[in-house]
Amino acid sequence: MDKHSSPEFHSSFYGPRYWPTWLLLAFFRICALLPVSFNVAIGRFIGVLFNLLAPSRRRIAETNIALCFPELDAQAQKKIVDGVIRNCGISIMESAMALWGQENKLRDRHTVEGLEHLAAAKANGQGALLVGCHFTTMDPAGRVFAYHAEAHMLYRKDPNPLLAYELIKAREKYLTSAIVFSDTRQLIKKLRQGEAVWYAPDQDYGKDQSVFAPFFGIPAATVLGTARIAQLGRAVVLPYAHYREDNGHYKLIFGPPLDNFPSGDDVVDATRINKIIEDMVRVKPDQYLWVHRRFKTRPPGEPGLYKKKK
Repeated sequence: MDKHSSPEFHSSFYGPRYWPTWLLLAFFRICALLPVSFNVAIGRFIGVLFNLLAPSRRRIAETNIALCFPELDAQAQKKIVDGVIRNCGISIMESAMALWGQENKLRDRHTVEGLEHLAAAKANGQGALLVGCHFTTMDPAGRVFAYHAEAHMLYRKDPNPLLAYELIKAREKYLTSAIVFSDTRQLIKKLRQGEAVWYAPDQDYGKDQSVFAPFFGIPAATVLGTARIAQLGRAVVLPYAHYREDNGHYKLIFGPPLDNFPSGDDVVDATRINKIIEDMVRVKPDQYLWVHRRFKTRPPGEPGLYKKKK
């Protein structure tokens, strides 16, 4: 399969290798029919299992929270970590609900702020690069977004080809399209056509195409993609955050366009983007995907921050 192409269905998907995936997909489709409160309850239980079956991920979250919130005592840090693990479980069921549930399931369960910034970009004929991050509410937020505007999303292919195919097929029912991360040409084309694209530059992809910029005060390998894409796509950059509220509703927030961006200084631009993401995360830190090793790549001479896998 070409690295730029969308996942395609293959006859091998009917083979025994993929039977567990089919069972998982059937489970998701059944759960998607349940009320939202039931999905959240099942997700909380999955979070309990995740805590028991993936202790290495909890240790990563513990390290990240200790690094990023040193002002909190051990009990407060543990409370955030517990919430992170619980929300990882909930996100699985929220995704099932958003991807395979009824179209209008979340229509009366959300609020949106700042949509005028996206409308202004469209009125000016400019593409909008929606800079967000990996909150656990990504899929329900995508479904809610589609009630108000059209957008494309960038994605990295899942290593399971069948799951990758089903996820993209489901997301493209409400998104304009899903663009594989490596297809830069398609991404730039959409932005130059005045369309909106969601982009999350908050993960560690190594030293290539990255600079070290502070994130919660810690040097973090930060991709240069935001500035490069905005420049090549002639697009405005809009901060974009999404959260689950305490009442079970979802909130989407679009910030005003960044001025003087890109500035021409890679470190300045990366630092600015990291600060925007940091401010988003501080609103509800337990809904951020802290189970990934954000600080895996270290500046020359600095030791690793994560314990090695046994």
